[in-house]
Amino acid sequence: MSRILTYEEKNTWIHGLSGVTKFLFFLVWSIVSMLTYDTRVLAVMLLLSFVIFKVSKTSWKQVGTVFKFILLFLVLNLLAVFLFSPNQGTAIYGTRTVLVPLVGRYSITKEQLFYEFNIMLKYFTVIPAVLMFIVTTNPSEFAASLNKVGVSYKISYAIAIALRYVPDVQSDFTKIKHAQEARGIEMSKKASLMERIKNMSAILFPLIFSSMDRIDVVSNAMELRGFGKNKRRTWYAGKKLTGKDYAVMIATVLFAVAALVITFYDGNRFYNPFQ
Repeated sequence: MSRILTYEEKNTWIHGLSGVTKFLFFLVWSIVSMLTYDTRVLAVMLLLSFVIFKVSKTSWKQVGTVFKFILLFLVLNLLAVFLFSPNQGTAIYGTRTVLVPLVGRYSITKEQLFYEFNIMLKYFTVIPAVLMFIVTTNPSEFAASLNKVGVSYKISYAIAIALRYVPDVQSDFTKIKHAQEARGIEMSKKASLMERIKNMSAILFPLIFSSMDRIDVVSNAMELRGFGKNKRRTWYAGKKLTGKDYAVMIATVLFAVAALVITFYDGNRFYNPFQ
C-alpha cells in the first residue's frame, strides 16, 4: 500500500460518486463545522466523518504521515489559543471554574478546556472529509464534472492540477527529509519535539522552491500547447450525475440545515453546559 496521499481506484460507493457530489459534501461539511460550536452537533459530525472514512476503505498507511503533521499543527494551534486567549472560554460561557492556577492571568479552567475541546472537534470533523475527498476523487473526472456544471474549464483544470500536485509535494518532502537526515540532521523521535519542529521547518523553503519550479514547467508546457485559446474543451473522464449523487446532495443539505437550526435555535452558536 502506497504511503503517498493520492487517488486510488477502489470498488466503493463513495468512489462511484461524481467529483462534484464529493466536493459539495466537503464544502458544506466544512462550512457547518466552521459555523457551529455546538458540541452535540460536532460529536455527531465526528462520528459520521469516521464512518464515511471507514466506508471509503482508506488505509491508515496512506494518510498516516499527513495525519501526524495535521495533529502536530492542531497541538500547536491549541497551545497558541491558550497563550493568546487564556480566558476565552470564560468569556464565552459566562462562568469561571479554575482547575489549576498558573501565573498572572493564566489559569487552566473548565471553560477554557471545553472551548479548546470544541476547537479540536472542529478539526477532527473536517480532517477525515479532506483526506477522503483526496483519495477517492479522480482529479481528471473532478475537473470534467466541475466544467459540466458551469465552472470555467480553466478553473477546473487548475483544481485538477492542484490535486495531482499533492502526491508530488509529499514525494519532494520525503526526498528532502532523507537528504537532511543523511547530513546528520535528526528528525526522528530521538530528537526533542521542539528540535524536530525546527528541523522540519527548514524543509519548507526547499520544498517551496521545488514546487515553484514545477509550476513554471507545467505552465510553460500548457502555454506552448495553446491551453486557454478556445472557449470550450472536451473531456475524456467526465461522469454524469446519477440518482445516488442527487440523494447524497439532498441528504447533505438537509443535514446542514438541521445542524445549523440546532446550533442557532437559542440565538447562540455555543453549546453551554455550565449554565
